[in-house]
Amino acid sequence: MTDTAPETATGEAGTAWRRIADALAASIEQGEYRPGDTLPASVALAEQYGVHRHTVRQAFRHLAECGLVTVSRGRGTQVTAPRFPYRLGRRVSMRTNFGAAGIAVSSSVLSTQIVSGEAQHCAMLGLPEGTPLWAIETLSRAGGTPVGTGIHYLSVERFPGFDAILTEAGASITAAFKACGIPDYVRRSTRLAARLATEREATLLQLAPGEAVLQTHALDALPDLTPIHIVNSAFAGERMEMVVEPFGE
Repeated sequence: MTDTAPETATGEAGTAWRRIADALAASIEQGEYRPGDTLPASVALAEQYGVHRHTVRQAFRHLAECGLVTVSRGRGTQVTAPRFPYRLGRRVSMRTNFGAAGIAVSSSVLSTQIVSGEAQHCAMLGLPEGTPLWAIETLSRAGGTPVGTGIHYLSVERFPGFDAILTEAGASITAAFKACGIPDYVRRSTRLAARLATEREATLLQLAPGEAVLQTHALDALPDLTPIHIVNSAFAGERMEMVVEPFGE
């Protein structure tokens, strides 16, 4: 028998979705479904519970509102993984950010090239337009899960051989700067915006087509605020939680 009553009905039809939601929430809490797992399809659950699939979808919506699942077209309903906290302050380091939470981080260099600096990038770095810049693409993982990809821009003249230095440093900007004689640097600014992932970003971050990323445009500088490094990043939106701290600290 199927439940054909409207989802907003009271009585048995009105409580069926809650019964299903509570059962699924309990299964998630008990570890029967782990972060990233896909829940059974609405058709299968409707047959299991003897209800209409719209009732199951209402249960899914409730679980999504509670932050337990993510409903995506083409991927079904997946158990939501805990968001990784990423702190934005005067000093920003991915390894420090995740390391404080006990999460292992690894990064890799995907590509390197020397480009003629665009006006916007050169202006941010205090360089003449057209100055040769490194454009180095990286990918970062937290706990083995891809969380962000970015392109780093630096002066070729100021940082000769930086492509090899960054690769040797495991794609750690902090370690690479130390190898270049820069023991400390600060974040001058970070701009945040949400947008849809490009095809390449979706592939690198293992996202479904049309999923959102959190885009950041950041400028790093020496302690005296001389700009040295730009990084334009895309973070998997559903996996990250940005924590903005006062830049004066």
